[in-house]
Amino acid sequence: MGEVVQMHFTTVDYVIFALLLVASAGIGLFYAFSGGRQRTTQEFLMADRSMSCLPVSLSLLATFQSAVAILGAPSEVYTFGTEYWFLGCSYFLGLLIPAHVFIPVFYRLRLSSAYEYLELRFNKTVRICGTATFIFQMVIYMGVVLYAPALALNAVTGFDLWGAVLAMGLVCTLYTALGGLKAVMWTDVFQTVVMFAGQLAVIVVGTSQAGGIAEVWRKAINGSRISGLDLNPNPLERHTFWTLGVGGVFLMLALYGVNQAQVQRYLSSRTEKEAVMSCYVVFPCQQVVLCLGCLMGLVMFARYGEDSPLDKGYVTTNDQMVLYFVMDVFRDLPGLPGLFVACLFSGALSTISSAFNSLATVTMEDLIKPHFPNMTESKATLLSKGLALGYGLVCLAMAYIASIMGSMLQAAFSIFGMVGGPLLGLFCLGMFFPWANPIGAVVGLVSGLVMAFWIGIGSFVMRMSVPTPAPALNATALPLFDNITTTVMNTTAKSGSAGVKALYSLSYMWYSAHNSATVVVVGLIVSLLTGIHMYPCSSI
Repeated sequence: MGEVVQMHFTTVDYVIFALLLVASAGIGLFYAFSGGRQRTTQEFLMADRSMSCLPVSLSLLATFQSAVAILGAPSEVYTFGTEYWFLGCSYFLGLLIPAHVFIPVFYRLRLSSAYEYLELRFNKTVRICGTATFIFQMVIYMGVVLYAPALALNAVTGFDLWGAVLAMGLVCTLYTALGGLKAVMWTDVFQTVVMFAGQLAVIVVGTSQAGGIAEVWRKAINGSRISGLDLNPNPLERHTFWTLGVGGVFLMLALYGVNQAQVQRYLSSRTEKEAVMSCYVVFPCQQVVLCLGCLMGLVMFARYGEDSPLDKGYVTTNDQMVLYFVMDVFRDLPGLPGLFVACLFSGALSTISSAFNSLATVTMEDLIKPHFPNMTESKATLLSKGLALGYGLVCLAMAYIASIMGSMLQAAFSIFGMVGGPLLGLFCLGMFFPWANPIGAVVGLVSGLVMAFWIGIGSFVMRMSVPTPAPALNATALPLFDNITTTVMNTTAKSGSAGVKALYSLSYMWYSAHNSATVVVVGLIVSLLTGIHMYPCSSI
């Protein structure tokens, strides 16, 4: 085993990284002091419902293309092969259903928070339960998604850990609190371009150094990294066509159908047609992102083969391996490592800025406004900006907590991934089952969350009791945050798995489907037992 290798940045790399921060802050300041100057909650939280299709779609893409996903997808393909690419099959239904089922409901009701629907359909208690679940999910997540890539960057390059965390956290807080949703969405557009540029640069230079794309493909085939169609229906198998192509649909629905960060973008569109169109535009973009991640993994394999930097001891985790590869490829090309780091932190910025904004929105609309209906517009706007600022500071606090969590960092990612399925089940219960009542909704949601944590924590404990060579920060982090999980979730079928252990071995790709189904089934049973009343599924 070799010693952990640390490479270093040049001045040019730091300048490029700084330019990303300056440009992002500049966009925020521009929207803070132009147009309506963020004087109303409609402008600050909903961008005056004036956004066109292009920024909405690119913002939808960027919101959950987190830094962990940028590091994770290539590692997954390098380690296990291109089976992961079949996740792209889930994107079609995962975006088509939101476009024609969820968006029309939310848009025609003229909502600001997705959880307003739950009050219209059920009652205030259900709305507050949904909101509280979402806030818990996002607060746990946002500090970790900022800290984890900074930690990997520090380990591989010596890039100052807390300098990176503070710079990103404070700049993101600045443009989110001052510029509102418009600033968040236009910085998402800029950061999407940076993400594509960074990944393309690595792929182009890496492919050239490997001897061309034909050589990359030849080595991938010889190394058995080009996967065929695995039609094994066993839900305990980690990745098959069914787990990725079908289980992935539910993950996409939890993300693009009912998650507040995405719903808010739909609702900021000028028209319902443009909101629907943004779903169609993001589909090919998601495919491109997936292909870039897979291709980078193949280029990594062409460079290192089976003799990975992780095996040699040059790095300690899989997420560091991608950064090691980037620094290795760009070692004689000053400026390009900085471009990739800008790409990496664009992923972090776009994710946490969306978290700040969506958290400020649900807190304002679901928890504050109902209790202060006579609050003036100017006070409401000022409070919304204060909430965005407050959540930014909470993010930095969560990053600090993440730094002292150690191995529990994995559990934090897992907790985040467990919550999306039950929320999807709650909305489906309301929209598709007119006889479901409020008691059924609350009991169903609680049951779904209990089931999610039971399986997730049970899987975690089972995995920790049997050490495996799997990566520390999971290579299977998807380009969407609702299913960023860790090795905790990367369970494979084991011969003789039975009973509860088999449940713990369920592929993490089925978690969203399983947990949302639990909410619906329990919700319907409780509704039948407590008295059936036909409720309108929406107020369209």
